[in-house]
Amino acid sequence: MTALVLDPTASSVDLTRQLCDIDSVSDNEGPLADAIEAVARAAAHLEVTRVGDTVVARTQLGRPRRVVLAGHIDTVPINGNVPTHPLVVDGEEHIWGRGTVDMKAGVAVQLKLAVELVEPNVDVTWIWYDHEEVGEEHNGLRRLAATHPELMHADFAILGEPSNGAIEGGCNGTMRAEIRTRGVRAHSARSWVGHNAIHDAAEVLQVLQDYRPREIEVEGLRFREGLNAVMISGGVATNVIPDECVVQVNYRFAPSRSVEEATAHVVDLFDGFDVRVVDAAPGARPGLDAPLAKEFIDAVGAEPQAKYGWTDVARFSALGIPAVNFGPGDPSKAHADDESVPVAQIVATEESLRTWLTRA
Repeated sequence: MTALVLDPTASSVDLTRQLCDIDSVSDNEGPLADAIEAVARAAAHLEVTRVGDTVVARTQLGRPRRVVLAGHIDTVPINGNVPTHPLVVDGEEHIWGRGTVDMKAGVAVQLKLAVELVEPNVDVTWIWYDHEEVGEEHNGLRRLAATHPELMHADFAILGEPSNGAIEGGCNGTMRAEIRTRGVRAHSARSWVGHNAIHDAAEVLQVLQDYRPREIEVEGLRFREGLNAVMISGGVATNVIPDECVVQVNYRFAPSRSVEEATAHVVDLFDGFDVRVVDAAPGARPGLDAPLAKEFIDAVGAEPQAKYGWTDVARFSALGIPAVNFGPGDPSKAHADDESVPVAQIVATEESLRTWLTRA
């Protein structure tokens, strides 16, 4: 099989198309990781390490400070939206196709800068990792933190997640809980003999209907929480009164709350019900008071915003590394079949990062 090749001398816009046109749906990142590794190894100023399908490239200039710039290389499944092509939306030039927003435009900018910036003003660790779009246990950044934590050491981190070219500090935490109601089975012709667990779920849904999510200010950024039913299941047969119903609830909580505090909040809301937390990940505080974060904000010249969703900045935060999201693309277009990224945002993101990393 012929190895796939990327051209790092191309513009970040053209490099975005090259990256997107290499299929790297989760579990198939190998060929793209190979192509990225080849580009990084050809740059003499970079020390390259491969861990699975995660590629780490580092400068070793002896600078007193180090930053990480990271991006995932996998995408959700393709649905007729590859290869990429130019597109004009409301008079603005875009690149259309799977991965353009989430998040190969950000990776393209990072890869181009990694090759071209031979002597940045800080030491830089570039991380391009696999399996972000699937279960947390497969995440390449998680694996890297567990097996090679020294490769993630830094004073500040930037994740190239789509943020419309804005700086998004920290992220909300996320939790998934199962709320169970229990009843007694009976023939539906004699329903009074049993007890309908699905009917009891109405109380759970009413709690959710009445819930008013909080808006919480954390380090100057306003985070909006959310608590929603995302799945409901129950029933045995069409002629049987069900003895169990499960409502799955997703709680997005501000980074001012720990997982333990978020758990206590949900358990308290559904007092009297069987509540089981089945998945949870802490949020990340913005950390915008860190010196490198302040310098980055000043270089970009944009007012930071809160990140409502969960991203891998939380992994850096857990390691004590302040981190932000900064990348081209509208997050609402991530995973959409009409996914497209504005060309101007790709160019602006590259210019901002280049200015920051080369400022005297």
